[in-house]
Amino acid sequence: MAGTVVAVSRSKEHTFTKPTEESITLLAGLGVEGDAHAGVTVKHRSRVAQDPTQPNLRQVHLLHTELFDEVVSAGYVVAPGEMGENVTTRGVDLLGLPTGTRLRLGEEAVVEVTGLRNPCLQIDNYQRGLLRQVVGRDEHGEVIRKAGVMGVVLTGGVVRPGDTITVTLPAEPHRPLEKV
Repeated sequence: MAGTVVAVSRSKEHTFTKPTEESITLLAGLGVEGDAHAGVTVKHRSRVAQDPTQPNLRQVHLLHTELFDEVVSAGYVVAPGEMGENVTTRGVDLLGLPTGTRLRLGEEAVVEVTGLRNPCLQIDNYQRGLLRQVVGRDEHGEVIRKAGVMGVVLTGGVVRPGDTITVTLPAEPHRPLEKV
């Protein structure tokens, strides 16, 4: 399985949206250089309030453009970086990957997928009703999260739009993604 990096984004501030960039640099064990969420320990404000010593399993947020295609049918328009992701992808079923999948982004960078993004009410502040489009329930009443995946940087490197994404699955048995 392979895909493409569509866009890359970062923000030095804790903002919901992130401006797109020509490139971003991933730093091993830290995240996106110059991004407010980079660090060894948690940087998301709600998680810092709970326990600032927790490991940062959310160093990089990846979101698939296929979600943008899906929400447009409900009347929403979303562009890369607008849902706070660092890497916008196409062609990889991010939500279907098992925990521990490694994504090579471009020539060098490797991100290990840690889990699903747990979207919050900020999405509705951005576009009213959008949260219902990215979180739902299946036929068994289980919560379905569609707002992308989170990961940690194993190997640093520069990532640019147009870079290839190469997927390496972990050894079986695979563990499904859970919220992180």
